[in-house]
Amino acid sequence: MPILCSTGALIGRPNNRDYTLLKDLAPKLFCDGFELMIYPDWYPNPDKLIGFTREIGLNIPVIHCEKKIGELLASGSSEDLKTAMSDFRLNCEIARGVGAEKLVLHLWNGLVSDSHIENNISGYKYLREISDEFGLQLLVENVVCNVSDPMSRLHEFHENYPDAGFVFDTKMAAFHCQEELLYDDSNLWLQGNIRHYHVNDYGGGYKDWSNLKVLPVGEGRVDFDKFFSYIRRKNHQNFTFTVEATAFDKTGVVHTAILNSTFDRIRKYLSEGSIENAQ
Repeated sequence: MPILCSTGALIGRPNNRDYTLLKDLAPKLFCDGFELMIYPDWYPNPDKLIGFTREIGLNIPVIHCEKKIGELLASGSSEDLKTAMSDFRLNCEIARGVGAEKLVLHLWNGLVSDSHIENNISGYKYLREISDEFGLQLLVENVVCNVSDPMSRLHEFHENYPDAGFVFDTKMAAFHCQEELLYDDSNLWLQGNIRHYHVNDYGGGYKDWSNLKVLPVGEGRVDFDKFFSYIRRKNHQNFTFTVEATAFDKTGVVHTAILNSTFDRIRKYLSEGSIENAQ
């Protein structure tokens, strides 16, 4: 079960979204690969980004698509839809260039969130056509909502696209107090379509917008004993897990020990007992 590190945990505005920092940071991180978070700052020269990742030998099985794609879909305008398709195609080109297989998508996002979910759901088919063209798995995440809730929106989405894959984020679920819904067998439609997990902790209460920060595993209130017991029981050996806990400070300095401690904790959870004993 490969444990990946989100480059978004390392690279952000405080360090100018400088992906070349990965050259020095990657060897210090004891993960199995990376989930590359795409920023629009990199759009002007994607070949340079692709060449850099190849040069330093980064293993990037997963791409996190630029988040504003979902916001563009929500507007419903033909111009924004065209921009969303163009940006998404560029994300797919980067994914193919770095050797990724999976795409994480915020189908809805930002302040507009799920307020025009019908536009997001209808726009998905165009994204899917592009990702299929590139041979990539397009996975929709249970992103926080400001109108409804992630499980309701995913279920609505699933009714329109029953074969679509999902990313399940533990923090996003905890924000809406929906962690327990993952284990409920009445939600087999969700369980059977998850292809990737974001393993993050959350320290706030129900829809506590002031505590939306991504925390390392063990520093919030998510019940990871139960979560990983479920993972072992389901025998998700071919799944990937990404850690997204923010590891840079306000000056942009990255504290790799935070992430390495989290990787170690997750490995202990995954190896605790056998699959057979957990069933």
